[in-house]
Amino acid sequence: MTIAPGTRLGPYEIQSALGAGGMGEVYKARDTRLDRMVAIKVLPASLAADPQFRERFDREARAISQLDHPHICALYDVGEERLRPERGAKAPSESERGWGPASREIVTSYLVMQYLEGETLEARLKKGALPITQALTFAIQIAEALDKAHRGGIVHRDLKPGNVMLTKTGAMLLDFGLAKAAGPTGGAAAGRSILPTTPPNLTAQGTILGTFQYMAPEQLEGQDADARSDIFAFGTVVYEMVTGKKAFQGNSQASLIAAILEREPAPVSAVQPLAPSSLDRVVQKCLRKNPDERWQSARDLGDELIWIGGEGAKTGASPTHVRVAAVASRERLAWLLVSAVLIAGAVFAGYTWALRRPAPSQPVVRFDIVTPPSSDPSSFALSPDGRQIVFVALSDGATKLWVRPLDSTTPRPLLDTEGASYPFWSPDAGAIAFFADGKLKRVEASGGTPQVLADAPGGRGGTWNAQGVILFTPSQNAANPTGVITRVSATGGTATPVTRLKSGQGSHRWPQFLPDGRRFIFFSGLGTPETNGVYLGSLDGREPIRLLAADSAALFAPPATLLVVRQGVLRAIPFDPDRGVTTGDGVPVADAVGRDGGTWRSAFSVSQTGELAYRSAGGSQRRQLAWVDRRGTRVGTVGTPDDTSIGCPNLDPAGRRVAVHRAVSGRDDVWLVDLTRGLMTKFTFDPVQSSCPVWSADGTQVFYISTRNGTADIFQKPATGARDEQLLLRDAGFPLSVSGDGRFLLYGRDDIKTLGDIWALPLTGDRKPFPVAQTKAHESGGVFSPDGRWMAYESDESGRSEIYVRSFPAAGARWQLSTAGGAQPQWKRDGKELYYVAPDARMMAVTTIVSADGQTVEAGSPVPLFPTRLASGANVIKGKPEYVVAPDGRFLMNVVVDEANAAPISVVLNWPAQLKP
Repeated sequence: MTIAPGTRLGPYEIQSALGAGGMGEVYKARDTRLDRMVAIKVLPASLAADPQFRERFDREARAISQLDHPHICALYDVGEERLRPERGAKAPSESERGWGPASREIVTSYLVMQYLEGETLEARLKKGALPITQALTFAIQIAEALDKAHRGGIVHRDLKPGNVMLTKTGAMLLDFGLAKAAGPTGGAAAGRSILPTTPPNLTAQGTILGTFQYMAPEQLEGQDADARSDIFAFGTVVYEMVTGKKAFQGNSQASLIAAILEREPAPVSAVQPLAPSSLDRVVQKCLRKNPDERWQSARDLGDELIWIGGEGAKTGASPTHVRVAAVASRERLAWLLVSAVLIAGAVFAGYTWALRRPAPSQPVVRFDIVTPPSSDPSSFALSPDGRQIVFVALSDGATKLWVRPLDSTTPRPLLDTEGASYPFWSPDAGAIAFFADGKLKRVEASGGTPQVLADAPGGRGGTWNAQGVILFTPSQNAANPTGVITRVSATGGTATPVTRLKSGQGSHRWPQFLPDGRRFIFFSGLGTPETNGVYLGSLDGREPIRLLAADSAALFAPPATLLVVRQGVLRAIPFDPDRGVTTGDGVPVADAVGRDGGTWRSAFSVSQTGELAYRSAGGSQRRQLAWVDRRGTRVGTVGTPDDTSIGCPNLDPAGRRVAVHRAVSGRDDVWLVDLTRGLMTKFTFDPVQSSCPVWSADGTQVFYISTRNGTADIFQKPATGARDEQLLLRDAGFPLSVSGDGRFLLYGRDDIKTLGDIWALPLTGDRKPFPVAQTKAHESGGVFSPDGRWMAYESDESGRSEIYVRSFPAAGARWQLSTAGGAQPQWKRDGKELYYVAPDARMMAVTTIVSADGQTVEAGSPVPLFPTRLASGANVIKGKPEYVVAPDGRFLMNVVVDEANAAPISVVLNWPAQLKP
């Protein structure tokens, strides 16, 4: 029976339905006496008609109401009401009429409970495993709730994720209410709750399996169940929170029961490597088949989890977190004292880095900074003095730098910083350097006109020392020396390389000066697993040494720590900057830290004075291929939004398949997408980067770049995958476009002197490459016209990137088509129109008319079409468009789908206090 809003059950006025709650319905209601919101579970009238049920119901409700605990949903009241169905409703059956007169009247029994806002653990687990710290915190809170109940003589008997609510104050255990008071029971059915809470919208079979999934063996065998049965169920819940997988699984009711009775689940740490190994023993002991071999009390179990939480979890704001850290601190101190005696200082050496820090005079403080939408959530940096933060976000439709003092709640955008990325601070925090428009620029933190310092076609990080030296990586391209650490004065001037790529290395990036202003750390990526990692370099030209094997950049935190993200966990690793030596694996500092897999950068920053900022994995930009018409209306999508870094789409001549590259687990590969079926399949399988795909003119081959040899080599491979790839050109650059007759391949390459050039490779004959656009300016983005006689490209010879057209292959006259800046040119399939992206991210169109003699091109005025929202950041390479034009005139665009949902920036003040034992 459904109860309409406004109906009164005693003093409670029904507001709205909250959903199914096992065998009853749950409603939100207002307590008219105390003027508060409550949750009411209405029990089935068929049960209310049973005198034995009523007696047991009243007895157990009185017992449960005494369970006053912050992590148990409180039972406020029980009641009974006689209701009449609304006019037109089906008359109740005899059993539904309860013990009232034989009429349409229905007797309804109900429970009044604490109203909670949040989501169930079951709903949360549908999104995957919880971060380790969060899982341990919830586990401790549930254990405390069970301990309270067990000491009051109450056994839950239906513990499972659906009966745990996650709220702002932590985990709340639900539906203790009709668990049986501790004592003998008659069979498995009686051993469970009279009114088990089961997920809504399940079939009968699903309900049985859902209940069995967390039941102890003795319950399945019809034996008496006690508090240790709850401990078994607790073990299954913790297992699922940490691993994201159920402890016991089966394809049928029988196979599931067999798994619970006979098999052991894989250790937690085998499924989730980040889990503390000590958690394996705790969960395994919970899941012993014999109750006598399990933990015998929830209190002992909770104490063990508190100790583990102190070893493997960070200190948080909740009371549970504080107590976890306090208990763990005493445990670790005792261990250090004993170890110092037994192993004569060996452990002391591993912890000296933390003990050298002065005792914190301030507590650890945490808060979040909510930013405007960002197309590049990993682009932010704390100032060296820890007083300000700069981040990249949208302002008036354009990406700009924003600055916010940490003691203020209002950020402000910096004018004239459109297109900014990867900012970093001057040593005195008075100025900010950043990349935009293919340049390295600087601007005063208070605002002003930015100054160009050097060319940087695709900057990948920088650092600034007190002597006025800036180190930066001008380009993401692995082909030439601009993919190395480069030096320039903070006032501008000639840029010179500081590092050089060795065999097996693809790119040096993300430099950071150490305090001496002479040595620096940097990341080497796009190479092999043996060469990728964090290195220590020096301005004096010494050979860099590898400090850590890593798949993303590290940051130095004074006085002796390297911070690096491994499998989503930010870890603090002891580092002796004088000797250039790291020690051990370090300790966790933050969970679920975001990472830009396409650039090998993680979303965190650290000051020199004890401040830390990071963004969770949810802050990563999500992208999707979307069909857009000429008016900018989205008319379709391909696949689902992609959390990985998808980039550089290239459409085959028939318009049926698109090749892209994707960064999955920190590695780029080429993928092919069947547009008819929306099916995406992996095309390359190298252990190093493969990217920038381009189709051959007949659609049978795919050209792409691979860094397997330590250089940017161009390969070709049959689109069917029937044969292995073939090396086409060594140390070349990245492919751009194939002529319509299939005779030439355009490719782009960077050069330290000319910054960027466009070359052509004949695909027949002697295959000798030749330059097509080679000047002291930066040229990129070459794309053939459909007839192969013209090439459109970008050049910054005028001081900003503009779109030009020139003849091919003979270098003749050229014409500028854009008038106020442009990038990413693409031709319409009939060659009569050219598209490009303006600096404000609008799609522009220019008509093109070739003269009768075929010697000149007449261009119309650029016409704006629509705003694009094209992807930026990871896997976006200058000169590689993020859209393609289909034969029917539609645009297939790599767009940002939900950057507005980027996670806030979490700031931790006095974070080193977490490292003290």
